[in-house]
Amino acid sequence: MADFNKILTPGDIDNGTANVVIEIPTGSSNKIEWNRDLAVFQLDRGEPTIFGKPTNYGFIPQTLDEDGDELDALVITSEPLPTGIFLEAKIIGVMKFEDDGEIDDKIVFVPADDRNTGNAINTLEDLPKQLLNQIEFHFNHYKDLKKPGTTIVKSWGDIAEAKAVIRESIERWNTK
Repeated sequence: MADFNKILTPGDIDNGTANVVIEIPTGSSNKIEWNRDLAVFQLDRGEPTIFGKPTNYGFIPQTLDEDGDELDALVITSEPLPTGIFLEAKIIGVMKFEDDGEIDDKIVFVPADDRNTGNAINTLEDLPKQLLNQIEFHFNHYKDLKKPGTTIVKSWGDIAEAKAVIRESIERWNTK
């Protein structure tokens, strides 16, 4: 397996796209994480099945969020994407998130070439409100059986805010 942080750039952030590596497919309750030191995917833990991911979950290579991991990505697709692939994804917003008091923001994406929707999704406002509610509910509650009250969705941000978070994470990566 290739080291995504060595072979991929973060993408063309200024023009609204990023490279995203998929860790967890939509619906999976397995917490699969990229192990940066070994350059492999690793099963971190199995979550209760009631907490299956409402979206594909991954990361942007060559970024570091404030929690010390690569910047998280939520990729909205009609079907689950398999662990280990990457895609060029269109930035549509950011979910401002805290996990155990640490900032752990999630950039929200759709595929850059989404022929299924005719590229109709360009901002968070283009998503069904119910989907945003489900994502928010998931992230507010997925740790409730082990550590209740430790996760909170603070707010949703637009594309400009998402790009600012990505740029900060690229800068953090470049100065580590």
